[in-house]
Amino acid sequence: MKLLSQLRTSTFQLALLYMVVFATSVFLLLAFIYWRTAGFMTAQTDQTIEAEIAGLAEQYRGRGVNGLITIIRERVARDPNAKSIYLLTTDDFLKLAGNIESWPEGSRSESGWINFTLNESVGWTGPERLARARIFEVQGGLRLLVGRDVDELTNLKRVIETAINWGMGITLALALLGGFLMSRSTTRRIEVINNTSRRIMNGHLSLRIPTRGTEDDFDQLAENLNQMLDRIVYLMEGIRHVSDSIAHDLRTPLTRLRNQLENTLITVNDDEAREHVGQAVAEADQLLATFNALLRIARLETRGNAADMKVVSLDELVSDACELYEALAEDKEQDFEQSLAKGVMIEGDRDLLFQMISNLIDNAIKYTPEKGRIGIVVRREGNEAIFEVQDSGIGIPDDEKDQVFQRFYRVGKSRSLPGNGLGLSLVSAVTEIHQGRIVLSDTYPGEESPGLTVTVRMPAFTAARKRIKATQAESGEAAGAETKAPAETSGH
Repeated sequence: MKLLSQLRTSTFQLALLYMVVFATSVFLLLAFIYWRTAGFMTAQTDQTIEAEIAGLAEQYRGRGVNGLITIIRERVARDPNAKSIYLLTTDDFLKLAGNIESWPEGSRSESGWINFTLNESVGWTGPERLARARIFEVQGGLRLLVGRDVDELTNLKRVIETAINWGMGITLALALLGGFLMSRSTTRRIEVINNTSRRIMNGHLSLRIPTRGTEDDFDQLAENLNQMLDRIVYLMEGIRHVSDSIAHDLRTPLTRLRNQLENTLITVNDDEAREHVGQAVAEADQLLATFNALLRIARLETRGNAADMKVVSLDELVSDACELYEALAEDKEQDFEQSLAKGVMIEGDRDLLFQMISNLIDNAIKYTPEKGRIGIVVRREGNEAIFEVQDSGIGIPDDEKDQVFQRFYRVGKSRSLPGNGLGLSLVSAVTEIHQGRIVLSDTYPGEESPGLTVTVRMPAFTAARKRIKATQAESGEAAGAETKAPAETSGH
């Protein structure tokens, strides 16, 4: 999987593009060298043949046919390896002189340059070889073939072609290896940035992306991101401080106002006035609940994963919450069903988890009409502990399911019901602290009242993790005892 992920990286694709460009450049360079080398050797062979022909023509002009025959025989005698090829014949192709016996096949009617094979068909007695020659007619009806053995030249060309092929193969292999190593190194640097970013998003706002001190592009990127994070944290702290200050400053006079209204409610005898004062007390309670919820969410987002994590029995916690809210469901004649699997353990903050569970159950009861159905489920799937609340209420439209976790956001159908739009924001914050995720779906898809199913998935606390924690605890106690003993001894 790591190899496939590296192959998909833009770094590897860039390296692959570079490899193609580099290999193409090397191929063109080697092709040009081959073309120039092979062309030069071929031209040199042709020049040698032309020089042979010029010498023979001079002898013919000076000494006639007999002199030409004599000089050809002398040259053949001086060249036992037959590097030069000669054949002089009459007009009807009868041999007069030369070191081959007959014309190459298909060349009797030709004149100019030809390439042929030295074999038995031309009366060659040695090993089969390649030759290049020029044919022309001599005055007096004679025909002359002058050539050179080019077998070594052909073999040299093959060696060059083989070297070019191997060179291209090695170039591609090295380029591919270099691209893989480069992408692997770059992927490691990017993965460090991604891991740190994920941890920062999970609430560890004090973390920063590490640098190597090389002042390269990645170091500059990391420094810029760190400066951006510092600025964001500074602004967040400023906003949080202002929000906390406003909440604290307003909560005190609101509490005082509520107490005064409650005292007035006790002393007022007029029923209508008592009703109005009672409504004012309820509004004050709603405002106080909103400020308290805002402060709780702010504290949760600040704490991140620093919550007081302990092993908690999720089914027992949900059972306690159900016992608390079951009477409220009975008042609305709702069918309150529970399906709680035993022994579902998670690691978390008990108080925060109870608050999350209570919010979801309270919402289900609030938004489900009388004689509706509410289902509470706790189960385990693989390495996940699942808490699920199902209801037959008004539900949430699909296009709003992602927005309901925003602060103060309320679905249009629920605006007439009491609430401040902070319940699911608080649930989302608690879930993130416990490294979980929330899934919203319809309980009865396609119906007029589809209801809502809220599924919270969190990592289950497994037996293996229990053993690891127990071992760590025992080793920690042992280490504490070891460090404590010398201190007591030194006290004496």
